[in-house]
Amino acid sequence: MKHLKACLAIAAALPFAALAVPANAAPVKNIVLVHGAWVDGSGWKPVYDILVKEGFHVSMVQEPETSFADDVAAANRILDLQDGPTLLVGHSYGGSIITQAGVNPKVTGLVYVAAHAPDVGEDEGSLGKKTPSVLGKTEGAIKKTPDGYTYLNPVDFPKLFAPDLPHEQAVFESRSQVLAASEVFSTPLTAAAWKTKPCWGVVAGDDKIINPDLERWYYERAKCPITVVKGASHSVYESHAKQVAAVITEAARNVEAAAAKMQK
Repeated sequence: MKHLKACLAIAAALPFAALAVPANAAPVKNIVLVHGAWVDGSGWKPVYDILVKEGFHVSMVQEPETSFADDVAAANRILDLQDGPTLLVGHSYGGSIITQAGVNPKVTGLVYVAAHAPDVGEDEGSLGKKTPSVLGKTEGAIKKTPDGYTYLNPVDFPKLFAPDLPHEQAVFESRSQVLAASEVFSTPLTAAAWKTKPCWGVVAGDDKIINPDLERWYYERAKCPITVVKGASHSVYESHAKQVAAVITEAARNVEAAAAKMQK
């Protein structure tokens, strides 16, 4: 009798299991890109163009950089608009955002591009001080407004943030910065999606904004496969868009293959 009840319970659960699997095993066609501090989503244009040609549905988050909570909310707002499994990609400070927002059930994987990936209770500002970058050692490079918003000195921007971009482009980006509230760098995370979801990491080999050693440490801790783009600046997503897009595409294909394997 007990055996019969157990069989009936399993049979009753099967329809619910069958409903749950396809959502996870569906092709990963949605990619959401999250920019870092002091810039906006337009920097993703070279990567966006490649991914769209490959058939992906790509969206950019335009976070306000007014607070970490606001920026995570902005990411979730775009994630909630997606129609299926989604790969979440973050550059720089955007890595902290995807680490927190990545627990969204639509997110099936994470890609970190020259990015921070803190754990619960950690913040990127403190971690950056432990492994300082060239920026961290350049006095006066980070400016602050009277009301607490930060920006990178336009004079320093081209040589620190984007030395491998055309100079005119780097200068334009230095003059079109999105000022970031200082608190976005010091707010501890309350979730770490890389603990439960697959991830991939891109190290910018000549990054002067985040120490490449810190990027590698983040990714090794999270057990992400690592791609090093030698000689690349912090603007690796613009200057080496093909290599970054290739990592994102590989991540999407791997997440899809893993989900299909689990379905079998």
